[in-house]
Amino acid sequence: VFGKDINLILILSNLSSDRKTVKVDMSASTILYTRRTVAEILKATTSVELGPRQGKHVRVKIPYSHYGRYLATDKRIQVTALCEVMRMHGLKLLVEKTIILEDTNIIIKLPRRIVVNRAATLEISYANPLPEPVSRCVLLVTLMNQQVKINLARLAPRERSKIYFEFTPRRSGPLQLQVDFSCDKFSHVKGFVTIAVAPS
Repeated sequence: VFGKDINLILILSNLSSDRKTVKVDMSASTILYTRRTVAEILKATTSVELGPRQGKHVRVKIPYSHYGRYLATDKRIQVTALCEVMRMHGLKLLVEKTIILEDTNIIIKLPRRIVVNRAATLEISYANPLPEPVSRCVLLVTLMNQQVKINLARLAPRERSKIYFEFTPRRSGPLQLQVDFSCDKFSHVKGFVTIAVAPS
């Protein structure tokens, strides 16, 4: 989840009856959706001894403080592990994983029944998932082809807050509501909901 430390486990297994020494070169970078690197955030090397038919776990931790300021809008991190079996004539295995960090910041609560030409109030809650305060918070609400920009107060570390948003639907049927939350430390955290508007 965005704002938390990332904990990964690399599982190594020796399927042979001989002892093996495996050199593991780990790296991680924040990337764009095109896979272009933004910044390298982790580089580490370790050596693992594996007995016959033995498996071992290599634990990797990427603290938020290492990746937070380098994340692109789509919040992707590419992790690679180059595993080289020593004394095996350069036998290597490359393991790659792309992590897309989830946002849990936006929660939209609807009234039980929304009726055309009758005012309805939504509850929109938003959060700062980071271990540091954020300021210049802005909520952009898009509904019925209109955008409303709402300037919000700063949020303390891990703080959640909420606003109430009133609107009057002019036709029955489905309506798309989009909420976009940005601040000085991250941007474009989105929430979506489809509103079913009943006839009057």
